[in-house]
Amino acid sequence: MNTPPSPSGAQRTDGSTVRIGALVPLTRPGWVEAGRHLLAGLELAVRDANDNGGIVGRPLELIVRDTAADPQRAMAAVDELADLGVAALAGEYHSVVARSVAARADALRLPFLCSSAVLDALTEQPTQWVARLAPAQSRGWRIYADFLLNAGHSRIAVAIAPSVYWASGVRILRDCLAPSGGSVVELDISALTAAQVCEQVVAHDATALLLLVGYPEPAVSIVRSVRSDPRLMQLMLGAPAGQPEFAEWASLLGVAGAAIPFLRYLPERFSPLGERVETALRERLAEAPSFVAFEGYDTIAVLADVLRSHGTDWARIAEAWPQVDVEGTRGRIRFARAPGISVWQWAWAPIQVVDRDPAEPERFRIRHAG
Repeated sequence: MNTPPSPSGAQRTDGSTVRIGALVPLTRPGWVEAGRHLLAGLELAVRDANDNGGIVGRPLELIVRDTAADPQRAMAAVDELADLGVAALAGEYHSVVARSVAARADALRLPFLCSSAVLDALTEQPTQWVARLAPAQSRGWRIYADFLLNAGHSRIAVAIAPSVYWASGVRILRDCLAPSGGSVVELDISALTAAQVCEQVVAHDATALLLLVGYPEPAVSIVRSVRSDPRLMQLMLGAPAGQPEFAEWASLLGVAGAAIPFLRYLPERFSPLGERVETALRERLAEAPSFVAFEGYDTIAVLADVLRSHGTDWARIAEAWPQVDVEGTRGRIRFARAPGISVWQWAWAPIQVVDRDPAEPERFRIRHAG
């Protein structure tokens, strides 16, 4: 393991550029489509920052490392990027990976602005070195639980894969549903086929099945099995983690992938900045940008503002989190200490429960907001 560099390690570059280390899942088993959108947002914001003079005349440079959803690979990348003298770390989508990145960044005293991961316990202990843009899982999944109850669903089945993130989600759902008499039954997909998941849903008389599983498989297979089972015609499928957000979902499932509500972090209407960025991201991606792309853009917008006002010294950047006041694509971004959250948190990004319209799967319907 490398020896932690000094908090001013970013000043070891030759001074020609200001570097930000970007951690993104770009290969399997990482969620590649999410990684592609996240990187598009990061890169667009770097371009915009440099078009506006960079960091006090110095160009901003993004150094990208693929995490492939592997915590060990991500931690090795953190060490490499620290040795390269980055001013800060940005990005990551997968919560379990981001938790490892946050722990290593905290140990190195290297600022990390987490773009997309939502796990509440991003670090074991409170830290000044890490901030986050995505809403904490407890907030988003509570809003999803409210949506379920309002829609009349209290007997919930979850098809679940072993994961700290999924287990945390189930605890949140149980805590939110229990006071209203709701229940959650877990169906371990490591021991069940997609057809057997359907059998279990029928046996438990569940009215909703949530997909807390990997994507594209086994999520796609479970959706196909449910949609083809005449006993489950009235069953609501849900995917709180956002699998149906991306275009690949619609291309794989078509209309079968519609009417599956998920969480996304976008406002009902964009500001002029959000509209401009949405247009630029659509051109860059050649498809509609997901909320993850906007998270990437906002990450660099915040870091560029901090670097302009506080320089590249790691300690000064970390001290600046509570002073941030930046116009983002989805609202004004300010960080605070939220109860139960160990990092500096944007409290809060807008949250919606959305699904694809069965009549037009390319169009999204807002089902609930919080």
